[in-house]
This record gives sequence, C-alpha cells and structure tokens, in this order.
Amino acid sequence: MLTKKILKSILNVKHTAIDDINIQPDGSFSIRVHPTKGAQCRCGRCGRKCPCYDKGRGIRSWRTCDWNNHKVFLMAEAPRVICPLHGVVTAYVPWARHNSRFTKEFEELATWLSLSCTKTAVSALLRISWNTIGPIISRMRADLDPNPAARFENLARIGVDETSYKKGHKYITVVIDHDTGKVIWAHEGHGKTIFAKFFHLLTKEQLARIKLVSGDGAKWIQGCMDDYCPEAKRCIDPFHVVQWATEALDEVRRAAWRNALRDAKDKSPRKRGRPRKDAPKGDAAAKDLKGARFALGKAPERLTPKQQAQLVFIAKADKRLYRAYLLKEKLRLVFQCEDAAAAKEELDGWIKWAQHCRIKAFVELQRKIRRHYDAILATMEHHLSNAVLEATNRKIKLAVYMAYGFRNIDNLVDMIMLRCSDIDVQLPWEYQAA
Repeated sequence: MLTKKILKSILNVKHTAIDDINIQPDGSFSIRVHPTKGAQCRCGRCGRKCPCYDKGRGIRSWRTCDWNNHKVFLMAEAPRVICPLHGVVTAYVPWARHNSRFTKEFEELATWLSLSCTKTAVSALLRISWNTIGPIISRMRADLDPNPAARFENLARIGVDETSYKKGHKYITVVIDHDTGKVIWAHEGHGKTIFAKFFHLLTKEQLARIKLVSGDGAKWIQGCMDDYCPEAKRCIDPFHVVQWATEALDEVRRAAWRNALRDAKDKSPRKRGRPRKDAPKGDAAAKDLKGARFALGKAPERLTPKQQAQLVFIAKADKRLYRAYLLKEKLRLVFQCEDAAAAKEELDGWIKWAQHCRIKAFVELQRKIRRHYDAILATMEHHLSNAVLEATNRKIKLAVYMAYGFRNIDNLVDMIMLRCSDIDVQLPWEYQAA
C-alpha cells in the first residue's frame, strides 16, 4: 500500500488507483492503473456521466515523464460511453486529455520546452516524434484557453498586421490589444475577408466600444472598419509612414547612382583589356552613391563618422538627392512633436514642400499621405503605434525559425497564442504547486 501511495505521488495523478507495476525487457516501466469510481463512465470530451457502450479495444498505454533514463507508461482499459452530446466516445481518464497518448504532466513539460527550444531538441530530449509536438501544443492551448472570447471584452484600442510565416506568400493576420500588449486573435491569410472573421466574433456592443485601430496603409483595414466599426478612428503606424519616405529616398538614390554611372562611362569609356597600373582611376561618385544607402536611411544622431562624411559628399555632389534626404528627415521629425496642433502644422508644411520639390517619388508620396491624412493626424493625436505588434511579429518569426517551420497552420496559431497572448504556460511542478 505504501508503494502505491509513493507511485501515485511521483506520477502526480488524481482520481487514479494503482494496480500493478512491471519492468519491461527494454527497461521501461509499465504501471497498471484505473480511474476511481467517481471518475469512471464519463464522456472524454465534456466529462459528464454516461452509460457504458462497450469495453473498447482493450488495454491502452499513455506515456508519462521519464524516470531518470527509463520510459514510463500508464496502462489501463479504455471503454467507450454514449454521450447525449458527443455520441460514442472513449471514456474519460483523469491522467490524460482526450485523444492523447500522453499524460497531462508529459504534455505540460513538452509544451514548456517547445516555447524555449527547437522541435528537434524537444523530440530528442523527450524521445518522441517531431510531428507529435504540434498536436500536443494544440491540446494544451485548448485546455489552458477554454474561453478565447473573454479577450474581446473591453476592447478599445486594437492593432492589426500581417506577417509571413512561409515561402510562397503565406501570411498570418494577428490582432493585439494595445491596452494589454497581448495577442487576442490570429488567423491564416490576410486581407479583408480574413480580418472580417475577427469582427464576426464580436458582439454589437464590443464593436461599438472599439475607438482606435492601428495598422499600416492597407486598404482592407479601412474597408473592414467602414463595415463593422465606422465610428472608430484609424491610426497609421509612424514606422510605416517613415518607411514610405525611406523607400522614396532609396528610389531617388538609385536613379542618382545610375546617372552617375552613365556619366562616368561617357567621360572615360573603358577600353578592351586590363587597364595599366598607372592608368587614372574612373570617377568614384557612382560607387560612393551606391554605398550611401545606410547613411541616408539612418537618423543623423546615429551616423558613424564615415557615414557623416558620405552625407557631406552627397550635399555637394547631388543637390537633388540631398533635398530628398532632408524631406525624409523632416517627415520623421513630424512624428516626434508632442503637441498635436504643432504636428499638424508641421505635416501641412511638409506636404506643401513635397508637392513643389520636383522629385517624382516624393510628389507621389505626398499624394499618398494626403489619402491617409486623417489617419496620420489620429496617430499623432493619440500617440498610437504598432511597435508592440511589430515586436510580436518578430516573436512569431522566431517561433517558426526555432521549430524549423510548421506543417499544420493550426499548430502555428496555437503556438502564437501560447507564446504571445495572456496564457500562462508553466512547468508541471508549478501547476502542482498552484
């Protein structure tokens, strides 16, 4: 009797009776168990008492945590019951989840490890298949997150963005709550139809409570807002606006580099064969412009001495490119204004400057900013950015990289929720202490 009590304490199982223990020829331990009377004849899905249907397929085994370097299995009968809600299902067992061949403690350990290690490392450490980890993650997410709709309560400021998780334009859409900084919803794909699925989960009262929605300049975000929460204000992330200006600046830089390269060839066309050692070198302006991408893209306070010298060279050699650089910097400084009225005045001045700058890329950019004018003003008024969401996207890519990819998108979504939402994943002994 004392041995059985010790075994039950080591296995950390409740409502379970120990029948016998044996050592197999391969060195593993098999422990015969059965549920106590109160835990018998219950539905494996909902846990309600149900009449017995049959004895099932005989003895079934569940893998539990190893004892030193020995595998341990729980062995028990697996009868079936008739549930009025779920039909004929395998009876509930208190030591494992439904449709699982592992104990709860084993899955808790595997899930915690999968959040910190690669799938290859977890499978080698626990001696399980690489493909087994994904379903374990999904079962743990379903157990730890029984009511996902609870995250939609009291939503006022949300952010939405898409990120790629696989080659071939495979995207996943993520929505966060700015007040908590946690992911509240994720789904495969991107676009208006995908974002609309999120709004379909909300009640009319929850939709009316949303005041701010942050994101990039995608049209489908505004389209969904017009359909489901027209009273909410849209905020465009300052990072994306400055990125637009950086891309326009890089377009001007590439054009300047091509012009400098063409001018150098016209001045001193290269003859056939290897040039002599004492031959004069060609014009280095094109080479300097080609290597000035990072100097033009960085903020002035972060420039190295070499990059500062590159800017001085550009200011003298190409007035048009330097003017484009000043336009980019001016737009970046607009978002650093603390006062919304001053920021609006600065933005209006920048639009007027860009409109008459005679640089095609920035003329097109000011038209784009005019189209998103109200959203940019709302961003400066409420100081709302997608910085938290961009950091979340980085965590998602890190999770995909660590796992060497996910074959099942549902497992990836469950991993995102376990890693980036408010779900608390603990080690088995931490659950026991709680």
